[in-house]
Amino acid sequence: MKKTIFTILLIVFYFLPVNLKAEIKPISEGNVDSKIKIIVFESLTCSHCANFHKTVYPSLKKDFIDKGLIYIEFKNFPLDMAAMNASKIAHCRNDGNSEILHYLFDNQTRWAKGKTIEELNNNIKKFVEQSNFKLDFEACLGNKEVEDHVLEDRIEGAKKFKIEATPTLIINGKKFDNPSNYKKLKKFIEKLI
Repeated sequence: MKKTIFTILLIVFYFLPVNLKAEIKPISEGNVDSKIKIIVFESLTCSHCANFHKTVYPSLKKDFIDKGLIYIEFKNFPLDMAAMNASKIAHCRNDGNSEILHYLFDNQTRWAKGKTIEELNNNIKKFVEQSNFKLDFEACLGNKEVEDHVLEDRIEGAKKFKIEATPTLIINGKKFDNPSNYKKLKKFIEKLI
């Protein structure tokens, strides 16, 4: 039933104009003026996305982001209600900082469990309350502007980039296949520099 409600919400938002963006800062890193811009569409309950954050992202950060060669933006593409709620937590401070996002991906197996959305919400609530982030869980989940921002990211991914799976990387406006292969990704980026 929860999945059906989530699907209906996505369909309703799909047909709304994408320019209804609330004033929510994108979660991003790097030099906004860099020649190479990467968008990562991801879902916080996706194990492949967590793997990207654990195995590919650290090298990407060290080799390119920290050197000012890349600007990367992490966009929401929630695949279920738990990912939707986790995305709201990641955006809760609305500061554009990626710290909470990385923390959730790094610890995905600790909070992304449960048979119902209620169990999943309780797990993420306990997990967030034990962190040093000092977030008001209920206020984060109830933030309509953040919710709209998350859904608008997903709609943009589906409409503009035809995203069907996560993680999906868009590099300078074009899809990049196999984001889990850092060697291939590094070689591709080096050609753009």
